[in-house]
Amino acid sequence: MKVFHRLTLCAILSLFFFLSGSEAYGQSPPGVTEFNEVESDMERIYVALSQLSFVIGAVSGILGGLRVYNNWQMGKHHIDIQVISWFSACLFLSIIGFFLSGLFGVPLT
Repeated sequence: MKVFHRLTLCAILSLFFFLSGSEAYGQSPPGVTEFNEVESDMERIYVALSQLSFVIGAVSGILGGLRVYNNWQMGKHHIDIQVISWFSACLFLSIIGFFLSGLFGVPLT
């Protein structure tokens, strides 16, 4: 008997949800317009942010190169770790722009 009541209750609830959802079929779900606005804002801002990451990578590369050159001229010949760290930082900043463009679906210009 309990199983019959549970099945009846499930059938009534599913019928209620089915009928209540059919009225809003032609409407878009809530939040879609906001998501589209954020997507257009991201496309406008992304190009500037990717160019900023390239500029930061270039400046850090120049400063790293000057630091390595200065240490080499001062007689510190064990600069391998500094060269690798600065090169990796510049490479990371260069690659992150391409990764984010693929992630957000914004073409690089």
